[in-house]
Amino acid sequence: MTRLFRWLSQVVAVTWLNLRNLRARAGASLATVVGVAGVVMVFVGVLSMAVGFRETMVSAGRDDGVIVLRGGSTGEMSSGLALEETRIISDAPGLLRPTQASLTSSEVFVIIDLPLRSTGTNVNVPLRGVGSSAFDVRGTIEIVEGRMFEPGRNEVIVGKTAQAQYAKLDLGSTSRWGQAEWTVVGVFTAGGSADEGEVWADAKVVQPAYRRGNSFSVVHGVLDTPGSFAEFKDALTADPRLTVDVHRAQDFYAEQSELISGLITGVGYLIGALMAVGAVFGALNTMYSAVSSRAKEIATLRALGFGSGPVLISVLVESLLLALTGGLIGAVIAYLLFNGFTAATVNFTNFSQVAFAFAVTPALLVQGAVFALVMGLVGGFFPAWRAARLPVATALRRL
Repeated sequence: MTRLFRWLSQVVAVTWLNLRNLRARAGASLATVVGVAGVVMVFVGVLSMAVGFRETMVSAGRDDGVIVLRGGSTGEMSSGLALEETRIISDAPGLLRPTQASLTSSEVFVIIDLPLRSTGTNVNVPLRGVGSSAFDVRGTIEIVEGRMFEPGRNEVIVGKTAQAQYAKLDLGSTSRWGQAEWTVVGVFTAGGSADEGEVWADAKVVQPAYRRGNSFSVVHGVLDTPGSFAEFKDALTADPRLTVDVHRAQDFYAEQSELISGLITGVGYLIGALMAVGAVFGALNTMYSAVSSRAKEIATLRALGFGSGPVLISVLVESLLLALTGGLIGAVIAYLLFNGFTAATVNFTNFSQVAFAFAVTPALLVQGAVFALVMGLVGGFFPAWRAARLPVATALRRL
């Protein structure tokens, strides 16, 4: 116990001496902090794209929600359901029935061209034909500007995120989509979900404008309880009149987000790794310089009886502290710059744009700090090892 206490006392003493001398190496230390901060800022910023995209997609589905598509469809764009099929789906057991009718929404999903406000480039944006029940099924839709579209009229309401990302969606503006002229009469929010990146209109007006007859793309519904999913799915898949795929809403949107979020995450780690190499070399240079400038001091401590272990740990602590400081600064900058920043990317399952907001979450900030500590550990280990193995006699001759 006495030896352990003595060893710990040496660690504290040498580490404190190192930290007190940081001011004398302010330039090199600052370079390390800035380098690590830059790496963490970019790393967290890129990953916040993937997190924001996934959160935007998944939040579009409620935990008791279901989505029914034609069998074999990869998404709403490639799906098609006849009117009679949507009625059979709405009559299935397991659905919530606040009245005699079940809480379902038969919807038409088509694509329109709109220019991005930032570049003017035309992109594919979802136009969703809905009925009044769609608002109860979603449960998060709120008109924040203008008014609701009137049934039977060529009017649309646009998501707040869509209005921010795409041109020609200002209140009162008109555009020709399909075989009709449409007027923007309202702006809605949807709790930050993917629905905010869409344009909504009356399904009965969208159908003739796009020659859809009485067909729909998808049926969204609400279960009586989340545990009713198996009963609902079994009833539909066993019905010989139907060939459908049944999904929990949150699972469906999570699957839709996997490709893009996985791609962005992979790019984020690759960029972070490449930048980290530079930051590690910067840390190595800083710590080697620190060890070289303190060679006499380290030799004196060793001659006084301080062990090599406390010396090694003290250098590592200094490197980790500099890296953590840079990591925290980079994480804070990333939060201030990226959190809530809106952008749009292609959802490859339906080749339409999805507008979303970057999300710098607490877990992502912790990940950035851990990444910084790893850089500090790698950048400080070899200089620390050198300091611990520094020959006492050789260093003392320089006194």
